Amino acid sequence: MVDYTEGAGIQYHIHTSPDNVGEYVILPGDPGRCEKIASYLDAAEKVAENREFTTYTGSLLGHKVSVTSTGIGGPSASIAMEELVRCGAKTFIRVGTCGGMQTNVLGGDIIIASGAVRMEGTSKEYAPIEFPAVADFAVTKALVEAAEAKEYPYHVGVVECKDSFYGQHEPEKKPVSYELENKWKAWMRLGVLGSEMESAALYTVAAALKVRCSTVLLTVANQERAKLGLPNPQVHDTGKAIETAVEAIRILIKAEHKGA
Repeated sequence: MVDYTEGAGIQYHIHTSPDNVGEYVILPGDPGRCEKIASYLDAAEKVAENREFTTYTGSLLGHKVSVTSTGIGGPSASIAMEELVRCGAKTFIRVGTCGGMQTNVLGGDIIIASGAVRMEGTSKEYAPIEFPAVADFAVTKALVEAAEAKEYPYHVGVVECKDSFYGQHEPEKKPVSYELENKWKAWMRLGVLGSEMESAALYTVAAALKVRCSTVLLTVANQERAKLGLPNPQVHDTGKAIETAVEAIRILIKAEHKGA
């Protein structure tokens, strides 16, 4: 591959290098959330910033941990993961937001995504569509343990990933409304918990690169509850999802670095 940095020694898009990226990485979408997440780490510092990619690195329990924003959607998320892996990262937790789909999923609840519907384009350039987008079991288990320890309301299951935010929220206005609405009904019948934009790509890329990834999401609101006239609280504070991710990394470090 051509070195587009012309020997600068950093990754082309995210501008990191192996000496400033940890083995464990938290992946928010929004660059504006990086500093907040980094505040949970010890001695965290901003180490890179370019385009939608902002990276902080600090430590937990003496082990280097990074936070890198991915921007919106699978294409930029896959770039971030590819380049972080080249810097030595091995374990990833996506922290983000979603819209609830099942009526028992309320705004403010956490969703831990054990798998993702690949209704997006990026993952198709890594694996045939028959290949499932599945979270790493150990990382998912750590997220569940963390949510339970903190007594946060959570759900574990499949999320749907798409490339168009407005295709989800205004499908009737799109020329392909027949496809969007019919597939949405299928996901509902299959018990899909929520809709977001990155996990399917991240899980598929992680499988291709032989690294680990899972996702914890804040449910902002639930459009299905709104359609039915049910109470539909809106929650925008991602603190519970962030704290769950950070605690999960602590759990993994304790389990994987005993005596280190």
